[in-house]
Amino acid sequence: MKKLVAILLILVSFSFIEGKYTPDWDSLDARSLPLWYDEAKVGIFLHWGVFSVPAFGSEWFWSNWAGKGAAYVDFMEKNFKPGFSYPEFGPQFTAEFYDPEKWAEIFQASGAKYVVLTSKHHEGFTLWPSKVSWNWNAKDIGAKRDLLGDLANAIRNKTDIHFGVYHSMFEWFHPLYILDKKNGYKTQYFVDSKALPELFELVNTYEPEVIWSDGDWEAPDTYWKSKEFLAWLYNESPVKDIIVVNDRWGANIPCHHGGYYTCSDRYNPKTLQAHKWENAMTLDKGSWGFRRNVDLSGFLTAEELITTLAETVSCGGNLLINVGPTSDGRIIPLFEERLRQFGSWMKVNGESIYGSSPWTAQNDTLTPGVWYTSKGKNVYAIVLNWPKNNILQLGSLQLDPEDEIYMLGVSSPLEFTQRKKILSVTFPYLAPNKLPNMYAWVLKVTN
Repeated sequence: MKKLVAILLILVSFSFIEGKYTPDWDSLDARSLPLWYDEAKVGIFLHWGVFSVPAFGSEWFWSNWAGKGAAYVDFMEKNFKPGFSYPEFGPQFTAEFYDPEKWAEIFQASGAKYVVLTSKHHEGFTLWPSKVSWNWNAKDIGAKRDLLGDLANAIRNKTDIHFGVYHSMFEWFHPLYILDKKNGYKTQYFVDSKALPELFELVNTYEPEVIWSDGDWEAPDTYWKSKEFLAWLYNESPVKDIIVVNDRWGANIPCHHGGYYTCSDRYNPKTLQAHKWENAMTLDKGSWGFRRNVDLSGFLTAEELITTLAETVSCGGNLLINVGPTSDGRIIPLFEERLRQFGSWMKVNGESIYGSSPWTAQNDTLTPGVWYTSKGKNVYAIVLNWPKNNILQLGSLQLDPEDEIYMLGVSSPLEFTQRKKILSVTFPYLAPNKLPNMYAWVLKVTN
């Protein structure tokens, strides 16, 4: 009976969709992206779920173990009783050290302008008390609290950060999804009773400003009723004017339709793109979720992170930096350190990032490791390596004598000479580690 009511509610909602946008890609793609998203440039991604309990391999633990991955099978045989099942990890997802206000403070210090939390990953476990995920959600078992709602409240009450949610459309082992798949996706039992009701719950209850859809790739967008949902989202939902969505709404849809493009995980084309895009990437090079079997070399350094930022923003993208919290609710010190290091750099150099636009050239034609952004009449050169003998030569910038160059964080203008098409800029005669922006240096050109 409950499933029938859910289906009827969805059909009623879709039957009364009225407004500017119709459920077809031509109409939906014509919607302008809310300005806040492009201006934000930097977000934090959080992969958190039952997979954080074994914390081994990756967030795909259940699928890899069920698929007889040798490392996973060996791990389970050595550490757990025979017959142990993945759902038995659920009660161990206790989040006893979870302090959403502490998380919010870390994210604020990082300089991020939006946060995206996994409301549900492919395992199907919801971080909010979903009415369609009975006894497989954080309120019913494990933490016994609304983890998603608590973070949303902390971020909104304590910071100026935008709050968003990740949502996996499919679930690896849900019987209704398996049935629909067996039927060639000609039936939509799972969509009508699970996937769409969850999305309606998330939007109407928590009013997120980002929906980061995923888990769509096995079935077409017609199966997921993606176009109908997005038409409702843009026309009638409580977040219709501020909501931003990505491009993962069905097989062959990513990089073609939707709000901003993600195309693939860790997408970093390093060339200017015609459509707004996002580089969703991880501080842990090998996993989105927290994993205990990682060593120091498995994490990005602060320099690598800022290099990725420069490459991404110069080419018109946003950077979504992923960290995986622990099952007891902590953001481990190394993740926190990286985010705070990033934030310290942004405090000095953020004006070259926030609200910026791609410049005529994205990287310098003469010197590698120099990436450009612009804002108004100002051009910014993000320099990843301190130049030899303190002289930086640039081939993409050509200046007049009345122009000025500053290094962000240094008060006095820098000396420069322009000879033919080569601009030579004299860096301050200070050791690089004595300057306030030590991972990379930003030149601001004004005229």
